[in-house]
Amino acid sequence: MAARSGRLGTWLKMLAVGGGVCVGGPAFVMWIQPTDEELFQRYNPELQKKSLERRYEKQKDFDDFVVRLKEYSKSDKPIWTVQEEAARKQKQESLRQDFQNAEEAKARQEEMRREAGLLRGAGELESTGKSKLTDNPVL
Repeated sequence: MAARSGRLGTWLKMLAVGGGVCVGGPAFVMWIQPTDEELFQRYNPELQKKSLERRYEKQKDFDDFVVRLKEYSKSDKPIWTVQEEAARKQKQESLRQDFQNAEEAKARQEEMRREAGLLRGAGELESTGKSKLTDNPVL
């Protein structure tokens, strides 16, 4: 009979310690963890100023991220697949826009050369096989 009461006491102690750890551990962490305001007050004044300046920008970025996630979640595909497709489309659009900008810049440069009179005859060869702009032979 004494062996049974020893086991019962061990079980009760184990349950009490387990409950204390499960409840007391998170409570202890919440008690010692500083709040956001306390952390902000520990910043030096320069960092506080920077943080306040960037707060709106960070909030806007986060809101945009949440909106995109909601948009991605409307699809039947997994979110990471839809996100990869959207990133791929955005990259293609960016490359297309860069190419279009380069073409426009090239056309403007060509127009400026044409207005300055440099384009006509710039690449033409004389009968001697030399460029009109320089005396170097064209290969």
